[in-house]
Amino acid sequence: MKTNPKVDFYFNKAKKWQEELLLLRAIALDCGLSEELKWGVPCYTLHNSNIVLIHDFKEYCAFLFFKGVLLNDAAGILIQQTKNVQVGRQARFTNALEIVELKPILKTYIYEAIEVEKAGLKVDLKKTAEYTIPDEFQHKLDHIPDLKAAFEALTPGRQRAYLLHFAAPKQAKTREARVEKFMPQILNGKGLND
Repeated sequence: MKTNPKVDFYFNKAKKWQEELLLLRAIALDCGLSEELKWGVPCYTLHNSNIVLIHDFKEYCAFLFFKGVLLNDAAGILIQQTKNVQVGRQARFTNALEIVELKPILKTYIYEAIEVEKAGLKVDLKKTAEYTIPDEFQHKLDHIPDLKAAFEALTPGRQRAYLLHFAAPKQAKTREARVEKFMPQILNGKGLND
């Protein structure tokens, strides 16, 4: 069980979930994974492939299995964070006792995730072309050739982020306002969060 000193700060700064996070850390390390810091959180890898990460939120802390959708969730503990998350799945916890009780199951899931990675299994992701383009944005694309060219030049991930962001509001007025707000950013070749 080898901890990475670069990751220690994450566990030391934790206030609400410190005990739970340390239990999750011990489980991941006990499965022979390497501990790294990615996206500002502890990430556990095998031969540079991401297996699981630990993160905490206001209401819970969690293991995020990168290819969780491919796991046999026999215990029924994996959660799809949002309807747009295609591959990752969370196991959420609100107290240390839950983690202690689920330790054998969590280790089984980690070992299965390792086998999924070793087997090279992949998930067929939904293609950008399969996402709905909100009418408000389609209208702009149809009437502003530079906007259409700039949008098509973006990476597929940036395109999807915009499409999801533009489609989220229920009211057309709000969708229109979002499109207007981000048109300059698209024209500058920037993603939603750049």
